[in-house]
Amino acid sequence: MSSVAEKLQRKDSRSTSSKQVRLKLVYIDFWSVVKLAFLVWLCLGIVLVVATLLIWVVLYSTGIFHSLEKAFQEILSDPNFTIASSFGLGQVGLFALVIAILNIVVGTVLAAIASLLYNLSVRFTGGLLVGFQNN
Repeated sequence: MSSVAEKLQRKDSRSTSSKQVRLKLVYIDFWSVVKLAFLVWLCLGIVLVVATLLIWVVLYSTGIFHSLEKAFQEILSDPNFTIASSFGLGQVGLFALVIAILNIVVGTVLAAIASLLYNLSVRFTGGLLVGFQNN
């Protein structure tokens, strides 16, 4: 494993024309992580809801639901069974919205816990060494 940070850690006496910086990440701000995680999961939640609704519309428009209805009517011997009544656009959209809200809450909480665990582990490990090089 040869990374820039390991190369910078070795004290070379040779002179290079590029500028090298070695930084150690020893603290992550809790509220910054919470805000960023919330925004990221909010965007992913919006994408989830929109994608779910678009997939439902495409499946309904192409007639795939109609083909499935025929198959289920033959299997269940129920001529009144319709997928649109069981899984309507409103029901699918509401389910996707509930899942998106749960993802936002759980993702934000997990990111907050991860930042707390990192801040606690820095006391034992000394932090994460990151090296940057300007070519």
